[in-house]
Amino acid sequence: MSETSRLEDRRSLVSGDRAYAMGDETGLYPATGWHIRGEMGGFWTAPLKLLDGVWFSADGSWLGKDIPATKYVRGQGYQRFEYRGKGLSADRVEYAPEGTRATVIGLTFRSDRSRDVRLALDAHSELMTAYPWGWTTPGAATNDPDTGSLSGGALVFRDKSGTAVVGSSAKPVAQALGSDHRGPQDPAVVCPSDGTAPARCDDSAFGKGTGGGLKYDLRLRAGRSTTIWFAVAGSDQSAKDARASYDQALRDPAAGLKQTVSARRAAASSTVVDLPGDRLLQQSVEWSKQNLLDSAQEATDVKIRDVDEGRAYPAALGTVPKMRWLAAGFPDYPWLFGTDGEYTAYAAIAAGQFNIVRDHLRALRDVSDLMNKRSGKVVHEVVSTGDVYYGSNTSAGNTDETAKFPSTVALVWRWTGDNRFRDEMYDFTVRNLRYITKNLDKDGDGWPEGLGNVERQGMGEEKLENTVYLIRGLNDLAEMARSKNDTATAKWASGTADSLQKRFEAQWWVPEAAGYAESIDDPADPANDNTPVLQRHWTGITPMEAGPIASPEHGKQALIQRERDCYNGEFGTYHTGTGPTSVAAGNPGPSCDTVVSAVGSERATFSLNTAVMAVAEGNFGRLGPQRRYTTGNARIQLDPTVWETPGAMPEIAPSPDFKANIDRPFYDRSMTLQAWGTYGILWPVVHQQLGVNPDLGNKTLAVIPQVPDGQRKISGQKIRLGAGSVDVTATHDGATYRTDVRSRSLSGTLVVGAVLPKGSKVTDVRLNGMPASYRLVTTTRGSEVRVTAPTTSARLEIRTQA
Repeated sequence: MSETSRLEDRRSLVSGDRAYAMGDETGLYPATGWHIRGEMGGFWTAPLKLLDGVWFSADGSWLGKDIPATKYVRGQGYQRFEYRGKGLSADRVEYAPEGTRATVIGLTFRSDRSRDVRLALDAHSELMTAYPWGWTTPGAATNDPDTGSLSGGALVFRDKSGTAVVGSSAKPVAQALGSDHRGPQDPAVVCPSDGTAPARCDDSAFGKGTGGGLKYDLRLRAGRSTTIWFAVAGSDQSAKDARASYDQALRDPAAGLKQTVSARRAAASSTVVDLPGDRLLQQSVEWSKQNLLDSAQEATDVKIRDVDEGRAYPAALGTVPKMRWLAAGFPDYPWLFGTDGEYTAYAAIAAGQFNIVRDHLRALRDVSDLMNKRSGKVVHEVVSTGDVYYGSNTSAGNTDETAKFPSTVALVWRWTGDNRFRDEMYDFTVRNLRYITKNLDKDGDGWPEGLGNVERQGMGEEKLENTVYLIRGLNDLAEMARSKNDTATAKWASGTADSLQKRFEAQWWVPEAAGYAESIDDPADPANDNTPVLQRHWTGITPMEAGPIASPEHGKQALIQRERDCYNGEFGTYHTGTGPTSVAAGNPGPSCDTVVSAVGSERATFSLNTAVMAVAEGNFGRLGPQRRYTTGNARIQLDPTVWETPGAMPEIAPSPDFKANIDRPFYDRSMTLQAWGTYGILWPVVHQQLGVNPDLGNKTLAVIPQVPDGQRKISGQKIRLGAGSVDVTATHDGATYRTDVRSRSLSGTLVVGAVLPKGSKVTDVRLNGMPASYRLVTTTRGSEVRVTAPTTSARLEIRTQA
């Protein structure tokens, strides 16, 4: 995907699993990000920043300034900048090869005449770790000054945190060191560490880097291309490791680019969908797979310590040898989170990206057990340095991510049939839910206490999403326990879940608001014990999204209410809905000003909120309303009138209370790529529309598609399941519904079917052309026709009468 307008106002991003780089889309490097103000862009290899940037000039004319950038392109594993000057053009391609702690840059020049060109490279270092941050104790001001040297035709920068190496496989004809070397960004505009700052800065007050330059002679021939390759590599382990990464990156960079693109295409060859009635959503599925691949990160020898929300820096508790994870967001959250990764896992699993989900869960378990002494509590936020900002036993943490962990393990188990992974994680999942029920229910009513996804003034101690995910987690744990013949755990988990489910509606449903309370008032206050608090936060959707836990009747009412404009903007669901609005035609119900505890609205549309609403709609078979939300997330990712970085789904959409990122300073923006939004694209398409619902741990697969309203055909090819895959095509033509399924390398029971509209009467069901017996099952999605079929291929045809 490409962009040609306002390139200097847009963030660029290229990412591999061991390195990533961010600047603007002209190839320059404004001071970016806010965790360490102005320092979250540039070149990184987790957990270490290497450079503020690299700049190139031809005969003294800087690319991106004197020779303007005319186009920015993002592809599968690479980014490209196009520059067009008088008689001279240049293309700059960047990629981060998998498994190598380096970013590779290729510069290709074309001239309208034969000429000699003096090519210059400037590089400015900034060796600092991802933690500490600007406001923590200690803070980023403890960053050491860098030193520079020259070695083997390359620039080498060092401080106590690590080493960066910059150079080319070509031999320089001149080289220099100095304090600046920022290309056209000399002299630098420096942002203060906090407070008022210029609209655009080049560095921050935390910066203590140094610079260097290399020059090369190029002979250009008229009309022919000449390419020269560069690498930025580094390591927090040793200078030797940094140099090894540098050498590896430059060994055959052209082949490395082809290999990177080929690997991305191979990874994206799973879950290929054809959605004739929604091409935008089809394209979003493809780019969401790339967003997930961009998000894979890795760090080694990670020292784990509890920094107590930035107030302490004790000795490390121990070391995790390898931590591999799905980064939450770039540039300010490229590290390991509990709740973020647990939402993102559903998208990654639907995309067939099983291994990164397994690795993410292992990392959470390993860090949590070390940090929390095997209590079962899941940490919330782990910087790539190993510093646990939030989520130790002594901090509040987020209850929901501990509750969601068993469900995420069960998700992997169902889609892969991987009993070894289930067994590896099983003890931890049991401890997850024992921790919640033993330690986070002081009043003994069963509703868990602690923080959830939203913490706002006036909320009660017990949060809705924590309850919802606990019930789901208990049911998922019970299923895994039964598969292991752990009768005691299965009985406890299912019994506890049943007890909470039976009391759920009476406690959490607020009839006058046609919705679920987002919290229950402080149970320690006898006068207000278990009083529902409804404040219009997006978490009121979770009973319909997870499970679902909501009853069919109340779930539908709540979704209709949440579809109102007071809860939604142009691109999806607000964080917190607004007050009174008129009742829209066809959507009768309570006014949006019905609350139990007043709180201000927050009309910021997060891609996660919209994703959760999309999934909730699909769980109730509401694929017409669902399209508003899948389209919302797809547009902020793919619509040129909306995006900041082409193809990257951001954290927050342009909203009434959130000015678009492109119009904000680079040091005051939300994430340009946030992984969790893909949950609202891949899961609705694969699991709900195509109806792929595996339980390979129990050797069964159900494929019960639902063709969206107003559409006639949807299909998906190579949807990964365990060691095999399944192809699905679903059509709806008048009163006839067809489901075609072809499975590969699957054993067990296959059930095929379709979701029928309310009131449909089945008149004929045929499997592979022959009359077939069937079951008609009522679910929250609608009436599902289910037929047991051969495990290799099945064609089901259902004829109905209204």
